[in-house]
Amino acid sequence: MVLTQRASGVINFAHAAIGTYLAFAFYQLRDSGDLVLPILGLPARVHVVDRPTVFTALVITLLLAVIVGLAIYECIFRWLRNAPALARVVASLGLFLYLEQMVSLRFGQGAAAFPISSILPTGGIHVLGVVVTRDRLIFAAIVAVVTGALWATFRWTRFGLATRAAAETEKGAVLIGIAPDRTAALNWILASILAGGAVIVFAPISGLDPVTASLLVVPALAAALVGSLESFAITAAAGLAIGMAQSALLHFATTAGSWPSWLPKEGTRGALPVLVILVTMAVRGKSLPTRETVQSVRLPPSPEPTHVVVPLVIFATICSVALLTFGSQYRLGMIVSMISAIICLSVVVVTGYVGQISLAAMAFAGVAGFTLAKVSGDHGLPMIVALPFAVSVSVLVGVLVGLPAVRIRGMSLAVATLAAAVAIENLFFASDAFAGLGGTSVPPPRLFGLDLGIAAKGAEFPRRAFGFFVLAALLGALWAVANLRRGPTGLRWLAVRANERAAAAAGIDVRAMKLLAFAISALLAGLGGTLLAYEHSPLSATSFTVFASLSLLSMTYLGGIAGISGALIAGVLANDGLLTKYLEHGGGTGSKYQLAASGAALVLVTILYPSGISGAVRSGWRRLRVRTRREEPVALS
Repeated sequence: MVLTQRASGVINFAHAAIGTYLAFAFYQLRDSGDLVLPILGLPARVHVVDRPTVFTALVITLLLAVIVGLAIYECIFRWLRNAPALARVVASLGLFLYLEQMVSLRFGQGAAAFPISSILPTGGIHVLGVVVTRDRLIFAAIVAVVTGALWATFRWTRFGLATRAAAETEKGAVLIGIAPDRTAALNWILASILAGGAVIVFAPISGLDPVTASLLVVPALAAALVGSLESFAITAAAGLAIGMAQSALLHFATTAGSWPSWLPKEGTRGALPVLVILVTMAVRGKSLPTRETVQSVRLPPSPEPTHVVVPLVIFATICSVALLTFGSQYRLGMIVSMISAIICLSVVVVTGYVGQISLAAMAFAGVAGFTLAKVSGDHGLPMIVALPFAVSVSVLVGVLVGLPAVRIRGMSLAVATLAAAVAIENLFFASDAFAGLGGTSVPPPRLFGLDLGIAAKGAEFPRRAFGFFVLAALLGALWAVANLRRGPTGLRWLAVRANERAAAAAGIDVRAMKLLAFAISALLAGLGGTLLAYEHSPLSATSFTVFASLSLLSMTYLGGIAGISGALIAGVLANDGLLTKYLEHGGGTGSKYQLAASGAALVLVTILYPSGISGAVRSGWRRLRVRTRREEPVALS
């Protein structure tokens, strides 16, 4: 990760996913001699070796890592060198979604199909009265050797000096005969090799799972941030320290007799890197960017809703007719799409309008959903009290998560909010006292004695009354966001997004505007989370994972992150939404490739159409109108 940052200025959120694919490919090669291809449209696997060995599998995986690293740079990040931080973050998230889904599709959710055994010696050694296996010690030695080699390379070799020069100024590097693209490509190849090697050695120690291994990016980010994304030695030392501290914490939690029952042991271990990230961000962040860091970047334009009432009436009419006429499956897909659109609106507010990259929307939704389950299920509060209370708790958490936004921005804020989402999932959703992993039932919503629940038998599921309840919430959210965008608050948000220093000089309280955006974003996400709790009872922590947050941001960017229409498109594209039901119609299998295809489409949209699908449609409509006006005949007097 430090390599890609130093070479291209990219914090690659898909870095662990790259290593995960390469590790799966290695163990599959070693077992059967088959090379698994992660490309949609190509055969799933190709037989390359009749009698595979560890050596042949390593050699082929090394060549595969070279191809993967080169392809990722040349096809994606080379074209985003001058793009804003949001575009690079979203591109890496699209790559994350694509690789994680393709690994799941090609290999299944685990590695049970083939054996995973260490390629290093595994005998035990007694160290200070504790038995430590040899592969851990050898792995640590490999880390030390690689770290020293990287430090020496960047310190003394022409390649390292060229990389540093190109990172400082591409134009200057070109003038002295350095090819920045070639240098960056070599660094991406080396980074992919390191990622694959790390997960290959790691897999026998802690298992190999597509989601879990891909989320190793979080502790890796913690270590890289301690090293300021610059120092190889500090990053390596921090990584070893974090891993040792996690193991010690889990050992203490397992053996301590006084460990709190409400605090999940494994979740506490997973939250430790999050604490490192947040502390590092808080210490090193700055309240406003300096003059040198203010750059002119192209952000997706945010269209002003010139009319609100008439489009909402038309939209409500179309949705009402659909709810009354659709069959059971399409009606359920429409309800999921409407709920997802509400949560996507929260991303539009905080990221599209204010430019703050937040990856914690589904975490806010989960906080509201589980809070609703507790206060309405365990304490019997009516919906009219329980729902606003649950949303208020989500707003409070959103403001707390938004506090780092006062001091950090761009990719740094994306890292901080990702860390917050991981912490909420590990500590809140995994705690038996709050959510637990076994599922929580939510009583159906009732308003003044009217049953608005979703439950029904046969073709009547989901009940149309619940669909209209969700539609009313979506219409209210659309109306509120549209008026915020048209009013003074929306103009202040756009000013902060464009240039924080200029906004502050114009008298805008930048901190207050950011926190207000996080509060409203959490409110919308919390509203969507409560509706998900009613729709998906019994509620499970799997509904609000970090992966769901990343998918949500990606779908919103794909639809158009800076406009309301983008949230509606993202709702249609959401998993289990209308697009999923359409792909599943007639027993089709297209829906299982939906997220992988969406990840690939997201990368393409980031490069070709930064304004998303809605922006591309608006641009095409404007060009058509201009062409039509030019072709109109001129009347002769």
